Amino acid sequence: MKLQFNNILISLVCFICITACDSLKRVAEEDHVLSENTILVNGKKENTEILNNLLYQKPNTKIPILGVPLRLHVYNLARPNIDSIINADLNKRPNKKKHLENFLSKKQLNKYIESKTKFNAWLKKTGEAPIIVNELKTKKSIIRLNDYYINNGWLDVKTDYDITKTDDKRAKIEYQVETGEPFIIDTITPNIKSPIIDTIYQKIKKDALIKHNDQYRTVNFEQERERIATEIRNSGVYHFSQDYITMDIDTIGTNKKMNVGILIQDRAIKNQDSITRVPFKIYTIRDVNIITDYSFENRDKPFLDSIKYNGYNIYAYDKIKYRPRALTDAMFTNAGTIFKDLDRTRTYRHLNELRTFKYPNIEYYEHEDNTLTDTIRLTPLKKFNFGFSTDVSQSNIQNFGFSLSPSLQIRNIFRGAETFEISGIASIGSSKDKNDPGDPFFDINEYGLDLKLTIPRLFSPFYTERIIPKYMSPSTSINLSTTSQTNIGLDKETFSGAFSFKWQPNSKVTDKLDIFNMQYINNLNIKNYFRVYTTSFTTLNNIAQEVGYVGPDEELNIPNSDNPNNQADEFIAYALADTTPSEISSSEVSTIQAIDERKTRLTENNLILSSSFSFTKDGRTNIFDENFSIFKFKLEAAGNILASASDFIGLKKDDQDRYELLGVAFSQYLKTELDYTKHWDLGTKNVIAMRSFLGIAVPYGNSTSIPFSKSFYAGGPNDNRAWSAYGLGPGSSQTTNEFNEANLKIAFNLEHRFNLIGNLNAAFFIDAGNIWNVFDDVETEGATFDSFSSLKDIAVGSGTGLRYDFSFFVFRFDVGFKTYNPSNETQNRWFQEYNFSNAVYNIGINYPF
Repeated sequence: MKLQFNNILISLVCFICITACDSLKRVAEEDHVLSENTILVNGKKENTEILNNLLYQKPNTKIPILGVPLRLHVYNLARPNIDSIINADLNKRPNKKKHLENFLSKKQLNKYIESKTKFNAWLKKTGEAPIIVNELKTKKSIIRLNDYYINNGWLDVKTDYDITKTDDKRAKIEYQVETGEPFIIDTITPNIKSPIIDTIYQKIKKDALIKHNDQYRTVNFEQERERIATEIRNSGVYHFSQDYITMDIDTIGTNKKMNVGILIQDRAIKNQDSITRVPFKIYTIRDVNIITDYSFENRDKPFLDSIKYNGYNIYAYDKIKYRPRALTDAMFTNAGTIFKDLDRTRTYRHLNELRTFKYPNIEYYEHEDNTLTDTIRLTPLKKFNFGFSTDVSQSNIQNFGFSLSPSLQIRNIFRGAETFEISGIASIGSSKDKNDPGDPFFDINEYGLDLKLTIPRLFSPFYTERIIPKYMSPSTSINLSTTSQTNIGLDKETFSGAFSFKWQPNSKVTDKLDIFNMQYINNLNIKNYFRVYTTSFTTLNNIAQEVGYVGPDEELNIPNSDNPNNQADEFIAYALADTTPSEISSSEVSTIQAIDERKTRLTENNLILSSSFSFTKDGRTNIFDENFSIFKFKLEAAGNILASASDFIGLKKDDQDRYELLGVAFSQYLKTELDYTKHWDLGTKNVIAMRSFLGIAVPYGNSTSIPFSKSFYAGGPNDNRAWSAYGLGPGSSQTTNEFNEANLKIAFNLEHRFNLIGNLNAAFFIDAGNIWNVFDDVETEGATFDSFSSLKDIAVGSGTGLRYDFSFFVFRFDVGFKTYNPSNETQNRWFQEYNFSNAVYNIGINYPF
């Protein structure tokens, strides 16, 4: 392995040396390629992203770690004079062009020439031309650096540069910045003409962004102007804008102190040839008009229906089709209150969240008595929206599958701006391993129905406005769904229902409270267990052969339509009898017992009645933001209400002393999850992305384990990519189960993403984490988290990947290598499987985090 690594390293060094020489072949003799920028601030080297982004010229982008300017090499593949080369090639022999026209036809030859030209243009566009040192751009960079430091308080800054050229047609630029002492804000003197504006300013100045003894920063002055204007606009001054605010700065003879004057003028009223200045006044809302069915065609027609409700005037050109409260709940402007810009913004947002109207039009009409009429024109969306999709698939359990997914959306179904959605799925497929040879070709089927009602407010008998005001956009969701599967694993029927609240305290935070969440899973084909979990069956069958329960070449029978006998279960019962058969060793009994415990847990029906609270703080400003953090927290509790009321409602216990409801032992547990994601934008499409996750689910009371659907797993394209999904853990156990899961999970991912060519990106990543059993009925050695020493069983994977950005989604291909495998012996855990034969190949859509 060491020799192989050395060969790879030598080859890599040779490749870098060759490509380094080749990269200058398109550079003229008198030109020099920029190889390095250095910024010295007061004699010390600075390499911050902010300063580097100020420079007009940067060295050609290189692949991280390898240091190869791949895009430059792609550019060098293009021919600078492709048209001349093509013509010279066609004319290098007499009649060559004519012979080609006769052989290919003139049209095909022109197409061939055009394709070569387009490919050459694509190489130039996709690649990156060598960055030639340009002294004019260097001077422009100096101006940018100078402006940056001036705008941050160093008004006496001095900047200069040096260009060092070498004989190999390369050059380095050194930028020198001497900042001097920063300027400090001393006095702040307001000069406000309108008494009303002065009164408002005195109330809001405590939150000023420019303060005595602060260092001068231009951005603070800009934001302070915006803050003052916003506060005044939200205090009833309808005609106010930022243009009325002027900030004067005096630095003459102040010994690096700044005296700031804040001047706010009176309102300017333009006449035909003059401007009159008058004091600003507070405006109040006289009335609010809501037009429920506005359209351009209706604009001049008379209203046929109208309602007055809670101070609002509601009109319609046809019959009003909405309950008044459904509309007024979305309004933040109220008659009799002062004008606020914030009220208009919140009304826009709330109306859009109803998903019932097109983007609304809100206009104010001014009256001579300093009052306003607010008119809100609403254009309804179509009441019914029908969707339909199909899918053809192939997987590890089916050769061919076909599915239909129709959906119907009904808006304003109960005249309260509610949205009712009905969606279904129906699929058929042909399985690879048929349970019964007599089954038809399409032996897999699944169908389901999902109903969802969204109410744009908290559906509660209690008054909740003081706890969750309507500016938080509260909504209620009621879900009911059912699915049925045949010839898919154990076959199952699933019924679920949920009643939840959702609200947003601010633009970055979303809260969700599941008041009630019920899930019932009914396994229909338990006898198929050992066909699904073949590893468990193989282990069990090997023991049966070793102890002579079946012949050396025989297998334990699994029931089917021709043979209903379940020899596998019979052997388990035989081995785990009160008196252990003499031919079965204690280690074999332990193995059989573990198989039986897992089978019992995965085949038993589940009844989960839970409540949960989720908190999400998303710092992204838009979909293109790559410098943000996301924090998610979830707490879920299940079974507590049923456990408390079990004796009162007369629930009976099963043979394991668990209370049953409808013949099923309900689950009782407490589960929590913490998820933190952070992105750092390094510029030029370079991003460092990190994610950390901690989850634990603790069974108690009526449960000794966590339902399979609520447990954690590790591995897969969005987790530890060196292991397949469900393939890692628990802990250091050497399990070969098809689906490994547990109730404690720790995960950490770190990824460096960078651009290769055009829309093709790449990444290097390190994934770490594992799952363990804790506080449950699993006692398998290595699978349980006993203490912090169990952290030595955290698995580490690393690898690389390619990502192609299609704008509307990203196609991702990752290769993960097992770097540290805790299931190996202690001395063989590091890099023992770090090769392509043991690599895991992952395909995914969009980024993993």
